[in-house]
Amino acid sequence: MNNKWLTIVIPALNEEDAIGATIDRCLDAREEISHQAGLDGVEIIVVSDGSTDRTAEIAQSYEDIQVVVFEENQGYGAAIKEGWRLGRGDLVGFLDADGTCDPRFFTQLCQTTIAENADVTLGSRLGPDSKMPTIRRTGNRIFAFLLGLLCGRKVTDTASGMRVVRRSALKHLYPLPDGLHFTPAMSARALMNDLRIIEIPMKYEERIGESKLSALWDGFRFLKAIGEGVLCYRPEKIFLAGFSFCVLFILLLAAYPAEFYFQHKRLEEWMIYRFVVCQLVGSFGITLLLASALTNRMAQLSSRREESIGFWSSVVSSLFTGKSLAVVTGLLALLGIGFLWPGIVEFVTTGTINLHWSRLIAGAFTLFTVMQTLIFFVLMQVVSIWSSEQRAIKNSLSESIQNEILGLRNVNYQKNNPTVETSRHIMK
Repeated sequence: MNNKWLTIVIPALNEEDAIGATIDRCLDAREEISHQAGLDGVEIIVVSDGSTDRTAEIAQSYEDIQVVVFEENQGYGAAIKEGWRLGRGDLVGFLDADGTCDPRFFTQLCQTTIAENADVTLGSRLGPDSKMPTIRRTGNRIFAFLLGLLCGRKVTDTASGMRVVRRSALKHLYPLPDGLHFTPAMSARALMNDLRIIEIPMKYEERIGESKLSALWDGFRFLKAIGEGVLCYRPEKIFLAGFSFCVLFILLLAAYPAEFYFQHKRLEEWMIYRFVVCQLVGSFGITLLLASALTNRMAQLSSRREESIGFWSSVVSSLFTGKSLAVVTGLLALLGIGFLWPGIVEFVTTGTINLHWSRLIAGAFTLFTVMQTLIFFVLMQVVSIWSSEQRAIKNSLSESIQNEILGLRNVNYQKNNPTVETSRHIMK
């Protein structure tokens, strides 16, 4: 494989009105892309994804390209992956067949990929020159916001249909889905796996022919793809986001009772409802916080996950491990007992309890948190055992492979040096 080639894959499903013009524009742009990006060449692969019109026939009429024909529809992502598999380039890209993107833009994508040492470089369709329909533009902004919120890195166009990827980065991106949610899944995995991704605003024209995209169904699949990408590489992000929401909700709900207490040194009876809700939401939030630390530890068992983690994820992980976990659990237990202690003493001495409901709710919440933390500790021990067994299996396999290699070397040595065995027999 020549590492200075670019493979452009054009997935096409019933694009007879646009495929010819798209191929012509790609062929015309090849020399410009190669010369200005410093490449040895550009190859074009068209994949007809189960087309029932003349798409495949038109593509096959060109001699300077490679055409792959799927007899049945396998999906947008499947077509791109097949083209990449057959291609020769160290840089692989794809371009929608509907005439919305200019193939000459690959020049800038390749230049940026090489100069900036990027793993993924994509053309953002949300710039000032974009003619994307309003509903799709709105959906893309929502998906980009959610993905940025979960991974802490900004991207404006999660589903761009024109991008360049280093072939060496595919091992960090695969497996990718076969459908139209191929692109947002790639964006999510690239960001979550700390790959270097760069966006460049590009011109985006109105498509030729009828769109295959369903705003509702494909929007749901895009959202699902982003969620799966987060769960695959950074599951703790989702739980930390939920915990943050719970904390914000509690602060808003408890703001007035807290202000009232500091001013009057007492609480109104109706405030019990707010306290109960805060207790429920708080318990749920603690569950999410512990889940973030647990899933972060579980995700580290995967060989596909990079070692680097975010600041808050590392803080939570360090807080709920070893001595820190013991200190936190002990303090919470003392705090819970402190809330309930006057009632316990009163019940023992008088047989009655007149403890204020606020102390009862606060004590119950802290002691329940202690129980959650103890369960979390047991689960972390289970994961640690799994981790130790996994390391032992890897070491055992590594030793077996090394022994097999040494054995093969000895056999080959004996075959190549028969005089050694002969001399031994003579000596005997």
